[in-house]
Amino acid sequence: MPLHEYFCNQCSKEFEELVFKDDEIVTCPGCGSNQVSKLMSACKFRTGGPIVSGSPSSSAVTTRGASPCSGCSGGDCSTC
Repeated sequence: MPLHEYFCNQCSKEFEELVFKDDEIVTCPGCGSNQVSKLMSACKFRTGGPIVSGSPSSSAVTTRGASPCSGCSGGDCSTC
């Protein structure tokens, strides 16, 4: 579903709205004004590609099906 962010030019409230193809007029939930501006939204998604070392997701992912310490020669994760 397309979720868009808007700014009300009348009351300065920012809000999100589900907007479908047939919906053209968006009204502010705070004041009811239709004098709104669509904001540029930043989206994040992951496609399943390789994980770059040092990225925020690299520390949360281990090799699928393997023990987290499979590459560790000490046998203790605290030494990795």
